[in-house]
Amino acid sequence: MQSPSVSNAPLAAAFPAELAGDVQAVLAVMPASRSESLVDPFTVVVGGRQVTIPGRLYCDEPSADAVVSLSARQRQLLHCLYSRHCDGRVRQRHVEQLVTSADPWVVPFVVQLVGEYVLEILVVIRDGLRDIATPGTPGHLAYGTFVADNPAFFARTQRRVVSYWSCYCRGAYTSFQGYPGSTLLDLLRSAASDIAERPWPNLAPSAGARVDGYC
Repeated sequence: MQSPSVSNAPLAAAFPAELAGDVQAVLAVMPASRSESLVDPFTVVVGGRQVTIPGRLYCDEPSADAVVSLSARQRQLLHCLYSRHCDGRVRQRHVEQLVTSADPWVVPFVVQLVGEYVLEILVVIRDGLRDIATPGTPGHLAYGTFVADNPAFFARTQRRVVSYWSCYCRGAYTSFQGYPGSTLLDLLRSAASDIAERPWPNLAPSAGARVDGYC
């Protein structure tokens, strides 16, 4: 374990308090962050309580031996944190280990990636979250509840998905409806609508609509 010159302690705020012991075990094996504070953090509600998640993580990955020493739950928390890494390849590796989990503290890390720009990560999430379309499944309940509890965060996510498609992916996906991010928004809105028992606002463009004012 490296002796950190810059503390990772603020990262503990990314998870509910009942996970504090597991979080400390994870932070103990993580190399020091290259930033003295959370970078571009965002605050969301998980299980009725606020958590503050880093926009980006600036530290190396721990050694394989250090990861093996962690429990399954602790490895899950580590994957959550490294899904916020500044390197997109690192984010993808770690979200691949998260996307089938319905644990509520995992959900905001996955949804945040839906609103980002790496197409390969969107495909991973789309393929991993297909079961949330089925009412009563753990994923449907977890993701629907999260969106319903965080309407402003999800509204911003919807706008970001449209913006990144408009800026970077129109060549490959001439219609927004064919874009993996669009599929994910449909799944998340459907789950939230079931939880809230009302239609969830759709901020995405309809088929054939002009999309101006992005980027």
